[in-house]
This record gives sequence, structure tokens and C-alpha cells, in this order.
Amino acid sequence: MRRLLCLLTTLLLAVPAAVADDAAGDDGKLRIIVFGAHPDDAEYRAGGTAVKWSRLGHHVKLVSVTNGDIGHWEMAGGALAKRRTEEVRKASEILGTTSEVLDIHDGELMPTLENRKKITRLIRDWKADVVIAHRPWDYHPDHRYVGVLVQDASFMVAVPFFCPDVPALEKNPVFLYSSDRFTKPYPFNADIAVSIDDAFETKVEAIAELESQVFDGGALSNAEKAAQAPPARLKEARLEHVRQVWDNRAGGEARKYRDALIRRYGEERGKAVQYAEAFEICEYGHQPSEAEIRELFPFFGEANQGEK
Repeated sequence: MRRLLCLLTTLLLAVPAAVADDAAGDDGKLRIIVFGAHPDDAEYRAGGTAVKWSRLGHHVKLVSVTNGDIGHWEMAGGALAKRRTEEVRKASEILGTTSEVLDIHDGELMPTLENRKKITRLIRDWKADVVIAHRPWDYHPDHRYVGVLVQDASFMVAVPFFCPDVPALEKNPVFLYSSDRFTKPYPFNADIAVSIDDAFETKVEAIAELESQVFDGGALSNAEKAAQAPPARLKEARLEHVRQVWDNRAGGEARKYRDALIRRYGEERGKAVQYAEAFEICEYGHQPSEAEIRELFPFFGEANQGEK
């Protein structure tokens, strides 16, 4: 009997994460998957909203479609990929999300059939209600191709005999673009703007874990610029550095998309929002009604609160 109990315990401990995800998929909570091109993009574009979802018990996965292995001025290859994977893992712990980094070289992503299948399987595995990605016109080819691949998967996720090894979704998710500044062929349209005032400090803490990008400066920096960043031992100074950067970025989103915030939160609350993230509804995938948008973003009705 003792041997049997030990065997059962071992088997339970060995249950793969995917099985746990499948179980969570039946708990009535939302399931959101965010695709970024590099190990920082998903955190930058949707980290605050991810915090708000996760606080309500919903399941959020942040995926880096490339491993970021050339995204540094001084180091590259496997060592950098490993470093950046660990950075987003730490950031996800703070955000309350799951993270995954695909083994595709930074700067070499292509919109191939193989990669379309990878994206399709990830969306199906996660049983996604909402899928977020870059728009398919961006300054970086990896960003553009993430947008293309997710768009190409938006129909295929529901087709049973495409990637038949993973069950097709019975309902097509809502596909969203994250915001950007590019104007051609058309500017970003903020269909949905989310106040992240109550998640801002958590996002700052998570972003501070992305040291290779935030403090070393990433691919386009140099030793002189990196030396200007607060040293690792000065944690509060580092947080303040990130806070100032994102006060401008997330604050800029709130100012730029003020009308969208007012539309979602009402005049008084919308005008008071300091920090925001914005999303555009892709014309592919399920087209949500206003009622569905409020179900997918269940925090529009929350009272304004400080950081929890």
C-alpha cells in the first residue's frame, strides 16, 4: 500500500504543466495569450492589463516568438537567450502571468507555414478567449511577422484538420493589436483603452527585471550608455529610472487615447486616468459586441483605486 501511495504521489507531481493548463481552461475564467516578437515586447505592450486580468483570477500567457539572442550590444547567442528567458520569467512572476520563449533566432522570424502552425498550436493549447499581437506593419521585421503569423492563425485555429494533433477551438477568439506609433497604411485605432493606474507600480517592478534591455540598453546601446544606468545594488534607483520612463510612455498612452478612456470609463473617470494601455480590434477573428468587450475586460466597471 505504501509503495502504491508513493507511486501515485510521484505521478501527480509529474503532471505536465499543459495538463494543469487544460484543467484551468474549464474554471470559467478568461484565457488571454499575448504574442511579442522579443522577450520584453509582450510585457511592454500589455503588462499592466495582464496584471488586472491576473488579479481577477484570469489566465494570461506572455509569449516571445523569438529568443532575443542578438538583442544586446555586448553579448549574443545562447547565453543572451538564456538570460532574457530568465528575465521574462521573473517579470511574469511579478505580473502574475505565464511566460514562454520560442526557440527562433532574433531577427530571423519569417511568416512560414511551420511558424503559422506553431502559433496556431499555442493559441489552441491555451484555449484562448483573447489573442494580442503586434500590428503587421512596424519598424522591426520580427514585429511585423508576428502580426502576420497571428493574423494567419486567426482563421486556422478553428479549422479541425489544420494541425489536427491539437483540438481546434470551438469558438474563434477575439484578436487584438497592441498600440504603436506608425501611421501607414493607417494609424493605430484605440478601440479599447484600459486604465492601468492601479497596476502601474507592478508593471514598473516587472519591467525592471528586463535588465539586458532596460539598464544595459539592448541591441543599440554601448558601454558608455549602459554605465549611466543605476547599478544593480541600487534597487530603488533602478525602479525610479523605470518609473520615469513609463510615466512618459504609459502616461502618453492615456493622453493620446483620452477619448477611448472616456468612452469606456465615463467622463469623470476617463479624464482622471493617468496611465493606460490601448488595443485595436483586428477585423479577423470574432468581432465582439460592446457587452462582450465588457466581459473580456471586466475591470471597466471598477471604482478608481490606488495600487493594490
